[in-house]
This record gives sequence, C-alpha cells and structure tokens, in this order.
Amino acid sequence: MELGVHSNENGETVGSLTVSDALFAARYNEPLIHQVVNAYLAGARAGTKANKSRSQVSGGGSKPWRQKGMGRARAGSSRSPLWRKGGVTFAAVPRNYAQKVNKKMYRGALRSLFSELLRQGRLRVLDGLVLEAPKTKMLRSKLTKLGVEDALILTEELSENLYLAARNLPKVFLRDVKAIDPVALLSSETVLITQDAVAKLEAQLS
Repeated sequence: MELGVHSNENGETVGSLTVSDALFAARYNEPLIHQVVNAYLAGARAGTKANKSRSQVSGGGSKPWRQKGMGRARAGSSRSPLWRKGGVTFAAVPRNYAQKVNKKMYRGALRSLFSELLRQGRLRVLDGLVLEAPKTKMLRSKLTKLGVEDALILTEELSENLYLAARNLPKVFLRDVKAIDPVALLSSETVLITQDAVAKLEAQLS
C-alpha cells in the first residue's frame, strides 16, 4: 500500500512511500492489544511493597498477662495486629507482577496498533525531522506548521538535538524504533514517524 509523505517544514505532501500491508493494513485485534498493554503496565510495577506480619515483628514472646483474673480481655501476644507495634494482618510481601507475552503476540499487537492509527488518521509519515540546534522553539514551530500539539515522534535513532528540544514540551514524546511500546502509541493523539523509521520498523515487525 502507499502512504503519503509529509514535509516536516510545512506539512504538505511531498511524495509517497510503499509500505507493507502486514504492518499498516492488519486487522484490529482488541483482545490482543488489551493483553499486551496490561502485561506492559504490569511489568513496570516495582512489586517491592512489604509489611511485617505477626511472626516477623520482634518481641511478643511472652503472654502479657495471665488468662483469667485480671479483669481484662484475653491477650496472647503484645505483637497482635490489634496492638500498637503489632504485626500487620495479611501483610504485603514483595512480588513479581510480570506477565508472559511472547514475541509473536507483542509484534502482532504493534502491527494492529499501527494499522488502526493509520485508519483513524492519527499516523503521519514525515520526510525527516532534523533540528540544527537543541531549541524547543524550533521544534514547536515545526509541530505548529504540522498542526500537531499532542504527539509521539518516532525516529530511526535518537537525536540529541531532538531529545533536548522535546523534553520541555509536556505533550510531545520521543522514541526510537527499538524503544517503541504499545502504551506510548495509545497515549498520544498523533504519531509522527520518519521515512527511515518506517523502513526499520518494517524490518523489526515483519
């Protein structure tokens, strides 16, 4: 299939690019995308939360007072969860939240996402995106001419000038092809991808 290539200077169409149907005309597989996104978000969780249970809290070895005759409620340990400095009931333990997603599923979800973004008109191919200096004003000017404010920029490789210019724009995110993920694709209103990145993406996801 053919995709229009837009100029990064004024947003006008300056040519076309032949791309693979497997990447940009795939069926929208919502269950697969949902599973991959959940797995990606779960993998980002630290899972380091921990509390001390009754058995892990120091002290409490002896019975605070005898069972009967004290006029007080029965107590077997001063480290009961009901007591101050006691253990935690159902204490949290460190755990791994990672979910297994094989490469075939992950690549399939990305192909489905790129195809749906194209169908929705949220994917635009640029002839290139090079900044002569690390200036936020220069990048903002280019995006304004493209009519874009909330965007994910995909490049073949990260450029230092582009990275420094984009970090001050709260709604602009920058990724190279190797670091692309489903959450980033879904989070932005528009995805801008360079021609070189398209070629590398096809090789990566084919």
